[in-house]
Amino acid sequence: MADSEVIVAVMGATGSGKTTFINLVSGANFATNDGLRSCTAEVQTSKSFALLGRQVTLIDTPGFDDTTRSDTDILKVIADYLCNAYQNQKKLSGIIYMHRISDSRMGGTSKRNFTMFRKLCGDDTLKNVLIVTNMWGEVSAEVGSAREKELATDDILFKPVLEKGARMLRHDNTLASAHRILSCLVNNRPEVLQIQDEVVNKHKDIQQTAAAAELARELEEQKRKQQEEVDRVRREHEAAVAAQQEATRRALEQERARIAAEEARARAEYERMRREQEEARIRTEQQAREMQRRLEEEARIAREREEQTRLLHEEQQRQAVQQAAERERLRIELEAAQRRHRRHRGGGDCVVQ
Repeated sequence: MADSEVIVAVMGATGSGKTTFINLVSGANFATNDGLRSCTAEVQTSKSFALLGRQVTLIDTPGFDDTTRSDTDILKVIADYLCNAYQNQKKLSGIIYMHRISDSRMGGTSKRNFTMFRKLCGDDTLKNVLIVTNMWGEVSAEVGSAREKELATDDILFKPVLEKGARMLRHDNTLASAHRILSCLVNNRPEVLQIQDEVVNKHKDIQQTAAAAELARELEEQKRKQQEEVDRVRREHEAAVAAQQEATRRALEQERARIAAEEARARAEYERMRREQEEARIRTEQQAREMQRRLEEEARIAREREEQTRLLHEEQQRQAVQQAAERERLRIELEAAQRRHRRHRGGGDCVVQ
């Protein structure tokens, strides 16, 4: 790895602002989500950027409370990436763990994420770890400071890692704040994470690592609690059935009656709709036939009018021919009469000697 290259992993629970932080400081455009669904399902690497004369690359990791993949899958994805990077001579100069100061308490999911984070890193690398609290704009300064103090002083929260060299910083969602946070890591000596040492150096299978053991313990604990909850619900159900069997029977009968009435209503509604559709179909067909009849009648009238027009035109032509013939006859008769008249007048002018 080049001396100027700084690689920093960003970890934390789903929705803790990991991807938003990386996009802000690196100019990346990784998908983010304001809802409950995870956007980061795989490890993502930002484009490198310059900071304090070093080239910094950030690694975006999915949380162990991912909504689309199991914790086991997430562990394998992160472990594979980190171990492959280590085998390619790329070690982390720092790890940022994002935590929402807006969370009123650190619940089971957040604690599980942080526990898995510790098992991935190991205690020897905690001096390169920054716990970054964000979303300060969502709480008052007084509330945020009180939560920050509790996180730093509670033995089951961040106190153990802070005592072993980790530091806790605030992020106010500005580029200057992000640069200030990263400036605390750029000059660190890159360290080998516990998961990298176990898999690469000690040739352990991922399932044999401390992180996997912790995950198995967590899963077993979840399974035990779920079984206890199932047993409790079953006992309560059995007690309720025993105490309220008659009420349950009546309720079931009422529900059956309601369902039967609902089905009858649905059938009646279906039959009504079917009749309406049939009536509509008949009306449509009748309208279509009536329209066809009107069109045919209009076509017949048009043909009759066309025929009348044709006959009238022929009659007009015939009359025109007759009138022309009559005019010709009269012209001829007139010319003949004029000739007779001229001859008559010429005969009267003769002198007999």
